Parts: sequence; C-alpha cells; structure tokens
Amino acid sequence: MSASKQKPTGSNKPGQDRIAYSEFGTSPDNADAFKRAVPDLPPNQQNLRVEASRKGRKGKTVTIISGFQAKPETLTELLKTLKTQCGAGGTVKENEIEIQGDHKQKIVQILLQLGYKAKASGG
Repeated sequence: MSASKQKPTGSNKPGQDRIAYSEFGTSPDNADAFKRAVPDLPPNQQNLRVEASRKGRKGKTVTIISGFQAKPETLTELLKTLKTQCGAGGTVKENEIEIQGDHKQKIVQILLQLGYKAKASGG
C-alpha cells in the first residue's frame, strides 16, 4: 500500500516555503528579534544583594543572590564557582542564584574578590 504523496510542481521548489498568510511573530526567521535583550554589564557595574531565606522551602535555608544584569551563560559560570567554593548545591532561577545553606558572608567575600558590588541583605 502506497501513501499518496504529491510531487512538487515546477514553480514550488523543495526548500521554499510558500506562505499565503502569516500572523505577526509566527515566522521562525524572526525568533531572535523577539528575544528580550539582556544587558551583560561588567561585574563592577552590578549591584548584588545576598540574603538568606527560608520562605517556601520547608525550613531549609537558602542563600539568594539577586540583582544580576547578565546573560544566563555568565550566571551558570558564576554558579559553578560559588558552588565549589561553598561546597554546596545550587541553581539559577529567574535571574537569581540560589545556593543551599547559609553562606551569606562567604559569598559576599567571594563576589567582592571577583569584582562585583555585593551587599549582605536581611537580618
């Protein structure tokens, strides 16, 4: 049993998409145009806040670093160095870095050595 396949006509070459109608933003060619621009500022121009929080984590303490204006690749590299220095796990969520445990003072010192403007926030 052969499936019915239509052969392309002479005017419609393979590899050419003939679009009769397209809504705004549905074209895959313009995907880069719709991405949000993330400013990748140097470390000395970023003001970071470091705080320890237990809200919504069933009593577990997590150190949150917020205020980044950098690309996700930069955040993952910084996350890797902070995790190795603190000896703890962590993740990047919504342009913030979360490190497991209360490492507020240690992280502030590491960020200052890396050239960031970091402050300890909260009590």
